[in-house]
Amino acid sequence: MTVLPDDGLSLAAEFPDATHEQWQHLVAGVLRKAGKDVSGSAAEEALSTALEDGLRTRPLYSARDTAPDAGLPGFAPFVRGSRAEGNTAGGWDVRQRHTALTDDGVVLADLENGVTSLWLVLGEGGIPVTSMSRALDGVYLDLAPIVLDAGTETEPAARELLRLYEERGVAKEAARGNLGADPLGHEARTGKSSEFAPVAALARLCAEEYPGLRALTVDALPYHEAGGSAAQELGASLATGVAYLRDLTESGLTVEQAAAQLEFRYAATADQFLTIAKLRAARRLWARVTEVCGAPSAQVQHAVTSPVMMSRRDPWVNMLRTTVATLAAGVGGAESVTVLPFDHALGLPDAFARRIARNTSTILIEESHLARVIDPAGGSWYVERLTDELAEAGWEFFQRIERAGGQAAALRSGQLGQDLAATWETRTGKLAKRREPVTGVSEFPNLAEKLVEREPAPEPRTGGLPRVRRDEAYEALRARSDAHLAATGARPRIFLAALGPAAAHTARLTFASNLFQAGGIEPVTEGTFEESGATEVCLCSSDAVYEEQAEAVTGQLKGAGASHVFLAGRPGNHPGVDSYVFAGCDAVAVLSAALDRMGVS
Repeated sequence: MTVLPDDGLSLAAEFPDATHEQWQHLVAGVLRKAGKDVSGSAAEEALSTALEDGLRTRPLYSARDTAPDAGLPGFAPFVRGSRAEGNTAGGWDVRQRHTALTDDGVVLADLENGVTSLWLVLGEGGIPVTSMSRALDGVYLDLAPIVLDAGTETEPAARELLRLYEERGVAKEAARGNLGADPLGHEARTGKSSEFAPVAALARLCAEEYPGLRALTVDALPYHEAGGSAAQELGASLATGVAYLRDLTESGLTVEQAAAQLEFRYAATADQFLTIAKLRAARRLWARVTEVCGAPSAQVQHAVTSPVMMSRRDPWVNMLRTTVATLAAGVGGAESVTVLPFDHALGLPDAFARRIARNTSTILIEESHLARVIDPAGGSWYVERLTDELAEAGWEFFQRIERAGGQAAALRSGQLGQDLAATWETRTGKLAKRREPVTGVSEFPNLAEKLVEREPAPEPRTGGLPRVRRDEAYEALRARSDAHLAATGARPRIFLAALGPAAAHTARLTFASNLFQAGGIEPVTEGTFEESGATEVCLCSSDAVYEEQAEAVTGQLKGAGASHVFLAGRPGNHPGVDSYVFAGCDAVAVLSAALDRMGVS
């Protein structure tokens, strides 16, 4: 290795440091050319992006964007990771979820091909508890940690697992995993409360006899799946964890023993930076709670790729979403990660889908070497600031729940559900206006795609908080179109009338085609309106061409039988035009009304 001499020279030493104000001045100049007369901080604000929870992502972060000291990995406040070594020893735990036994080799196939722990959904909505022995047939229980999720059947499921440990000669100190007790999470799912005494008994048993087993899971997925924001997910999980600490200590456990019985489960989304910040903020918040309780401890995290983001149309895109989410979960420091198969929203995954799911983690760990760096996002001014802001918002929501009497009271009074519903309503508006695009669904849909079919999955637990999906409004529109196709042999159609030269109409023609296909309406661009078989038309061109031709063309089209004429562009004064479609319009409302007029039920 050649060592260059220290000649005292510094790159760019002859140039003065640029200031933040100078950068804002340059930004303002660019914006003025685009017609926005702003200056100073207003110029920077114009390029900022609004997030949920009142947060904003700014275009530039620098050393002036301060955040509390994140500490060191493995030390309080654990922002940089619960363990000093992070996931460098062997990557994160690859945890595969199973809700049914489609054949006897499924579980072993996972373990033989990269999976390192198992998540078994048992009882209602899952595998019968009596079939647990069959599910774990051939599994080395001293090597593969088992995580249970059994709802009201938690106690019998836990006792059955402990029986299998004893039957197969697994030493108590070798047992690893989580018995999955989560009475508040189950109540959030089903609306049914349950006694805590059996859970406390399991926790005491684990604390006294099974050092590698935890008894409780704090599952934040019910709040995420009900449409909650990242801060609401954090606040609800924190309130649940605090409730369990209170119950466990009242049952005789010390604060340290009680905290050691909890594992937290969070959603990982395709918004990678928000996911990274959420996991880091969650550890900081839990460290604060346990510090106040007198026993500072690290939060153990299990990240699951978000069911809310999974689409039923063009499900192959889900592979990309889950890859980004898994990357974020690993960078965020989760100890365990579950990648939901790309066909999760369609039913039971097939062997290919399970293989892709487990290989997603394997590639990121083994080929991308993601786990070789401890807290790779640490030190990023953006990530550190976002972590701090999200922690503040999460703590504020936690305090709101505590003021309502705690997690159980907030659930039973309906306050928590109302808060989550309000957040989802706002987000639904953004989805409807395609401000939050869903690739393959609201953007770049493929009407010719062959729908993927899967064996139905067990019905999930219901009765409590709702389960939402980003694609639900567009899925309803596409289902109407599919039914029309099945009944008539053709999809509802719209004729796109391109006016003027290609340079004038191509952009808006593409926009309109994309928009109408999102609702299952087939765009027709060839031939004449009379030949298209459509009853509605959309004019596509530039504003200048509209001024010259829109009124005359609209008259001709209506004379030829067009019942409704759209214009692709901002609303204006164009006689005969019935409505306008443009970036930011309520696409769901436009498409639903169009299907109604076309007689598509």
